[in-house]
Amino acid sequence: MYEGVVQDLIDELGRLPGVGPKSAQRIAFHLLQADPADVKRLSDVLVEVKIKVRFCATCFNVSEAEQCRICADPRRDGSVLCVVEEYKDVVAIERTREFKGRYHVLGGAISPIDGVGPDQLRIRELMARLADDAIGEIILATDPNLEGEATATYLTRQLRPLGLRVTRLASGLPVGGDLEYADEVTLGRAFAGRQAAP
Repeated sequence: MYEGVVQDLIDELGRLPGVGPKSAQRIAFHLLQADPADVKRLSDVLVEVKIKVRFCATCFNVSEAEQCRICADPRRDGSVLCVVEEYKDVVAIERTREFKGRYHVLGGAISPIDGVGPDQLRIRELMARLADDAIGEIILATDPNLEGEATATYLTRQLRPLGLRVTRLASGLPVGGDLEYADEVTLGRAFAGRQAAP
C-alpha cells in the first residue's frame, strides 16, 4: 500500500475494466514518471470526452452530435438493422466494410447472474424503432456466449411475431484454426451452418 494520492490513483485505475492491481500500479507509476504535458493532455482528453460524447438518439452508438455519423448517413440501408450489445461491436463490424445498414446498441446482454434482464437493455427503444421505421430484416449480432445467446433467443421471440426477417450472424470455425482444438459447440455450429463448396 502506498500513501495518499498515489494509492488513490492506483485504486481509481484499478476500477477500470480489465485493469488489475498490478496493471493499475504500473500505469500509475508510468504517469508519475511521464512528462507533465503528456499527463495534462490525457487529463484534458478525459474531461473533454465526458463533456462532448453522448449516445446517439436513434441507435445509442457513441456520438458527439444528436445522431451518430452512421444514422446521419443517407447512403446507409435503412431496411436492415444490426442489433449489437455494445458500441465497440459497431466499430468491429464497421471495420469489415461488409455491412451497409444501420445499428441498434442494446447496452449489454441478458445476464441473470449479473442482475441484467431485458428491462435493463434498450429493447423497448428497439421495439419503438421498429414501429416507426421501414425495417425488413433484423440481424442479431450478439456475442456467441451464454449471455449473447440468451439475448438473441429473447429478441427472436419478441421479433418473430412482427413479421420481420430475423437472422443471426453465422458462427463456426475460425480461419487458420485446427479442428482438434475446436470446442463441441463451435464445431457443432460449423456443421449446422455448412455451405456448398465454391
